[in-house]
Formats: sequence, C-alpha cells, structure tokens
Amino acid sequence: MRIAIIGAYGLVGSYVSARLVADGHGVVGIGRNIEAARRRLPALDWKRADLADCGVEDWTALLAGVDAVINCAGALQDSPRDDLRAVHVDGVGRLIQACEVAGVQRIVHVSAAGVGPERVTAFNDTKLEAERLLAQASTDWIILRPGLVFAPAAYGGTALLRGLAGFPGVSLVAHGESRVQVVGAEDLALAVARCLTDEAPTRVSLDLVHEEALSLVDLVTRLRGWLGLPPAPVLRLPSYLAGATAAASDALSWLGWRSPMRTAALEQLRMGVRGRAEDAARLDWKPRSFDALLAAAPSGVQERWFARAYFAKPAILVCLFAFWFLSGVIGLTVGFRDAVGVLTASGMNVAPATAAVVVGGLVDMTLALMLAYRPTTGRALQAMPLVTAAYLIGGAVVRPDLWLDPMGPLLKSVPAGFLALAALTTLDER
Repeated sequence: MRIAIIGAYGLVGSYVSARLVADGHGVVGIGRNIEAARRRLPALDWKRADLADCGVEDWTALLAGVDAVINCAGALQDSPRDDLRAVHVDGVGRLIQACEVAGVQRIVHVSAAGVGPERVTAFNDTKLEAERLLAQASTDWIILRPGLVFAPAAYGGTALLRGLAGFPGVSLVAHGESRVQVVGAEDLALAVARCLTDEAPTRVSLDLVHEEALSLVDLVTRLRGWLGLPPAPVLRLPSYLAGATAAASDALSWLGWRSPMRTAALEQLRMGVRGRAEDAARLDWKPRSFDALLAAAPSGVQERWFARAYFAKPAILVCLFAFWFLSGVIGLTVGFRDAVGVLTASGMNVAPATAAVVVGGLVDMTLALMLAYRPTTGRALQAMPLVTAAYLIGGAVVRPDLWLDPMGPLLKSVPAGFLALAALTTLDER
C-alpha cells in the first residue's frame, strides 16, 4: 500500500513510519519541517505540508495515489507555534474532505486516551471535536487513543519523567497519586499496522493501553531503577509550585520554547491517562506492560546522560543568559568608567576605548536576547565562543597583564565559552 503519515517525524509518527517501511509499504512522510527528517528517515517520500493551514485542494494533490492516511500530528496547547483548533479541528476537517475527494480508502487518526466531554480543557475539547468530524466521514476510519507513550527515544512527557527520575539525590514528582496507563511506541506502531489490514474493524474508536494503571510516583521510581541509579526519596511537589512552574513554562512558549512542563501537560497528568485495556483484542493485539517495555530496552550511558542533563540544560541556559546580559548592562552603566579606564591605562585613546566598551556591552546584551528567543538560540550559542575568543585575544593584545590578575577576569571567560558549546550539544528537542 501507499500510505501517507502526517507528522511522520514526531515521536509516534517516526515509529509508525519505521514499522510500515519494514512491512514493505510505500510511505509518504508529511510535516512542516522536513529537512532533518529527510536525513533521519531517508526511506520515506517526504512532502512539506502544515495541517494547520493546508487547504483541501493542496491535500488532494498530496494524497493522489495514496491508499491510507495516518494522522499522527497534534499539539499540546496554544502558543505562537501551535494553534489547537487549527491543528485538531480545522486541519482535520480539511484533511477528511481531501481524503474523500482523493479516494483514500482508510483514515487512521491518532487521538489520546481519556478524551471525553467530562474533561474540560482546550486539548480535550479540540481532540473530541476532531473525533466527531471523523465519525461523519464517508471514508472508512479508525480512531486510536493511546495512553502515555513510552519509547526508547525520549521526547515530551516521557522525557520529563526521565528527567525527574534522574534528578540528583531525590525524585521530584507532582500529582504523584495520579494514575496512568502506558503503551509502547513500537507496540502502538504495530497496532497502526493492524489497522491497515482487511480484517481490522472500521468506524470505531479504540483505546490502546496496558491494563496496569501506575501512579506517577511508581512510574518515576521504576524509571530510576531502569536507569541504574540508586533509590532516592520521593519529594512530592505541592500543587502551587507545579502550577507556578507551568505558568513560567507557558510564558516561555511565547519565546518559542515548547516545554513539557506547560499547563496542559501537567493538567493531563493530574487528571490521569486512562483507557479501556480490553479494546486491544479488537485488533488481535496485546500491549506490553511498562516493566516489559523497560526490560526490552535496557538503559545505557546515553539514557543516564539524558536524564541527568534534563534539568541541567535549562539551568545552563539561564546562567548563560544572566552572564551575558548582566555583563552588558554592568559594562554600560555602573562599570562603564572602570571599563574605559582599563583600556586607556594601556595607552588607548578615550574615544576608541569608549566605543569598544559600548560595542562590547551591546554585543553581550544582544547575544543574551538571541539566546532567550528559541528560533535564534542556536546562533547565539555558536556566536558566544567566538565572541569570547575575540575578547580573550583583544585582552591579550591590549592588557596581557590581566591574564595574571588574581580575580581572573580573562580566565573566567574561558569556561563560559565552553559552557555555551555544552548547551549547543543538548539543544535539540527531538
């Protein structure tokens, strides 16, 4: 079959893509940013499209010759990068119309376990509305509602749980008694493959979860053991602290950051992730337990690195922002005369010394602001070691004696440059 997968480079989409390619299907990968995806998954025929704004005619052209469509695209909450209604409702509606026009035989729509009218959140409301649109489609459809998806690759909510499990000395947990049912990413991909067979039921909604419901405390504790880390006491974060963290993460989303600690994610965890385990039999399929998933993917040093670096990464970025921004502010305000004096003491005229201090302060503040804005963070981290090297070379020429200064003004810049390189290596989100 020729199968189009929307959101083919996401966590779920990448595992589904790999499974279907292995099964011998021709797979069209569709997403809005496909350059890196094309390198990661070269077996797919990649097409660029954004579910949020792609029109019916555009979809119809993209789906020519396609037998089935699998929609793995989704968003967590509204932000400058994501519009829930545009992705979950309007986009799905246009996609359904295009499938009907293009003669697509089947739509497999990946929703989420627990979606229902009793959960009044924007995420659940829009997911539920998309399911209602599918129920009215003339094309055969299957809605899959996976639980908390656990995969060898870390992304989103399960990446957060690994970070909590790897926190030094203590396991941090918010809403620790909430219950979740999991499904493995590879098991989910197998379920999707079963949906493409002639024997699969159609026009049904199926929950994909293992029957065991784990508390978040238990889940984080098991993850810590899987990582090979010694047991640690569980510190239950109060709801107000979790809420404050979520509010801060929401604010950062306006700078382009997509933290899994945003309000919608924590609210989903607070309400729990539950589903009907008996639905698996409809696909002649059985999900593995969480312990079985962990046993099948033994952790290595890379998993421990990731877990330990999870919270170190934002701490490093905050430190770098403060270092560069405050350096610029101090240099242009209370430290301005002293900075100019350092240069004039070497014989430099006042005018060029003043210009050098002003330019240096503005460069420092600009790099800090670029670091804070996610689309330019990478460029800022690349520039910081270069600017640091320029400062060190300039300092060696103008004031070489500062290398021996007991306060180490030049020496202390060296680790700051390498810290930027460390942050650059961990910047990728998926």
